[in-house]
Amino acid sequence: MSDIQIYADPANSIGYLTRIAFRSFSRALESRTAPYGVSSGQWRFLRVLWREDGLTQRELSRRVGMREPTTVIALKSLERSGFVVRTKNLEDRRKVHVFLTPEAKRLEATLLPAVAEVNDVALAGLSDSEVEILRKALSQVGRNLSADLGDDPPTDSAV
Repeated sequence: MSDIQIYADPANSIGYLTRIAFRSFSRALESRTAPYGVSSGQWRFLRVLWREDGLTQRELSRRVGMREPTTVIALKSLERSGFVVRTKNLEDRRKVHVFLTPEAKRLEATLLPAVAEVNDVALAGLSDSEVEILRKALSQVGRNLSADLGDDPPTDSAV
């Protein structure tokens, strides 16, 4: 069988397997965050802002690994939900900073355990060394693909 033919079976495609795993992660996480009014799309941005509040929209896009138009849509949703406010930089009016509201800050203590639970469920049956190998391998795959596209790899993940 040629190298190309092996990918005819989706079970041999790392891209397919990671897509299925990502969708499962997203659904499992959203089942835990939705009762608090947080979608999986909003989660990505909240998680980054919990680590560093007040980032610019551009930096937030880069860290989450989303394109800026997608980030603008997500931020509008987060604003409507009362989780963030956007303010223009006083020195450079082209820059818009994103800040968490007190409500969003309070959610961190509730929602971070949810991501830990999802990861525990997902990694059940894997040894610590297998988990470390998986982390390293997926990180390298992401770096390889980002380099192929000429992009900076995102510095944060959804789950």
